[in-house]
Amino acid sequence: MDICIDKDLVIVGGGPAGLAAAITAKENGIDDIVIIERDKYAGGVLRQCIHDGFGLQMFGERLTGPEYAARYEEKAKELGIEIKLNTFVLDITGDKIVRTVSPDDGMVFYKAKAIVLAMGCREKSRPAIMLTGERPAGVYTAGLVQRLINIDGFVPGKEAVILGSGDIGLIMARRLTLEGVNVKAVYELMSYSSGLKRNIVQCLDDYGIPLYLDHTVVNIHGKDRVTGVTVAKVDEKKQPIPGTEEYVQCDMLVLSVGLIPENELSKGAGVELNPVTGGLFVDDNMSTNMDGVFACGNVVHVHDLVDFVTIESNNAGKCAADYIKGKKNEGEAIEVIPENGVRYVVPSTVHKNCDRKTADFMFRVGKVYKDARITVYDGDRLVRSFKKSILTPGEMEKIKLAQMDIDSASQLRIGIEE
Repeated sequence: MDICIDKDLVIVGGGPAGLAAAITAKENGIDDIVIIERDKYAGGVLRQCIHDGFGLQMFGERLTGPEYAARYEEKAKELGIEIKLNTFVLDITGDKIVRTVSPDDGMVFYKAKAIVLAMGCREKSRPAIMLTGERPAGVYTAGLVQRLINIDGFVPGKEAVILGSGDIGLIMARRLTLEGVNVKAVYELMSYSSGLKRNIVQCLDDYGIPLYLDHTVVNIHGKDRVTGVTVAKVDEKKQPIPGTEEYVQCDMLVLSVGLIPENELSKGAGVELNPVTGGLFVDDNMSTNMDGVFACGNVVHVHDLVDFVTIESNNAGKCAADYIKGKKNEGEAIEVIPENGVRYVVPSTVHKNCDRKTADFMFRVGKVYKDARITVYDGDRLVRSFKKSILTPGEMEKIKLAQMDIDSASQLRIGIEE
């Protein structure tokens, strides 16, 4: 017989987002909390990120990924928050029942007053980018290579080509080099890198690894094992240019071609997704279109820094706690619309007449801008303008608006002016 357990708050995902949301909810008076994590440990992908640079925003320190995760896991345990590991969520119903299964407990249903979705994101794989060629061993995503080296202690090749300049790929270019692998080059389809500037400098430039923009892999060679790849330049439509092909010998192709919010559960539950990002639409309370269902972290949109994930998740945890206690924002909600080079904005709606001084808005642009302005309009009225020397798709932007500006607006439009 299936077991059904009543809970105040069920959090799906035990990574940095889920842990932070749980801790904040607990600190705001919610005691009956359970975190559901499908892996055998909490902390998410941070467990395999042994490089430093985490925690500068939250702690003012340079921490490794495991150190950052451990602080939140230890805090959750100190507060007595229940974490169910090695437990898989099958689905979430419209009346907030979370169905789970695990080897130890079998099938367990949780009936929640509120739910926080914090499932994170996953990497795009070879089929997602329709990469042609043979199907030999030796084609990996950057995150898998990171796990193989940092968790399993296994270096999966001797000569590597990296396709895509996402942050994980850049970091693994350095990591592979330190492990004695000859990283031939990083090839990027776009005219700009999709990674942070600091990672380009610290992970490529410092080690003499070349970055080729407007290039892609057009063929993979090898029967049992990768023996090489063919790369080519691309035109303005991102199509390979005939005659520019070049063969590069390698035994490993590492893909760093983007991240996708992990939202199969959200789709099944009927939560509305943003078609631009694949993430969830949320308001300034991190609330989705489903009553009592909140979301935070990379399941909403892919972040650059885990510190920003934590800040966002703290908000989700507090707002979920308020919801459970019957506190609801009664202020009018207005739309926040991306335009003129802004791909999306989080949150997508924001409330008037809130007890706060400012509200944060996060977004990404669709191309590189130099000496531009971030503008916020209400109709034809310019609400605010922020000067920026450079804006790139690889770095998430964050602006603050005064609550008085929100209160006086009927709609907010955020865009870029050159």
